[in-house]
Amino acid sequence: MSLRIYYGGTFDPVHLGHLAIARAARDELQVAVRMLPAADPPHRAVPGATAEQRCTMLGLAIGDEPGLLLDRHELDRAARSPGRPSYTVDTLRELRAELGPSRPLAWLVGADSLLGLPSWHEWQALFGLAHFIVAERPGSPLRASVDGALGQATEGRWADNEQALFASPAGRILRLHHPLREESASAVRAQIAAGGPWRAMLAPAVADYVSGHGLYRSATS
Repeated sequence: MSLRIYYGGTFDPVHLGHLAIARAARDELQVAVRMLPAADPPHRAVPGATAEQRCTMLGLAIGDEPGLLLDRHELDRAARSPGRPSYTVDTLRELRAELGPSRPLAWLVGADSLLGLPSWHEWQALFGLAHFIVAERPGSPLRASVDGALGQATEGRWADNEQALFASPAGRILRLHHPLREESASAVRAQIAAGGPWRAMLAPAVADYVSGHGLYRSATS
């Protein structure tokens, strides 16, 4: 049975680093990556752009690129249940209900997100719902940084190759090796607010959208 990969995030805004991770997962596993913008992230500050603006920018960034798809699950759920926080565990439960208990399902995250997993809502339930694909930064051994409750929860879950993700529906962790990039959403927002150089960190269509809608500018700029 084929693997489904989802890449969730705030994407505030989506930048070239995000796209590099999605492409690396697509190319290494030869599976489409569905990029899923969060509606109302409960564990971080209010986004600088609305959910619909972030979704639009993500669609512009992906364009017609093969194997990168836009997914509106969290935004559509937020529309049905206004005010409810956007928890990953709820998204994965919704996806699991749609795909069935046997379909291999993976959630793509950055290394920092995996290390922060114990702060997520019902985080230990996530391993029963999906695999994790972790974009590991070159030169930073991920497994050596995992300890405490997270270390106990991930013990025995590390996969040596991508075939482990196809062989079971959930519960394994695969390290994705990809080229290190300098972009970050916070850096993009800071550069825009300060009037510094920022366009090169975004896909051209996204940069045009940010500029045209006056996003991320400081109150005095």
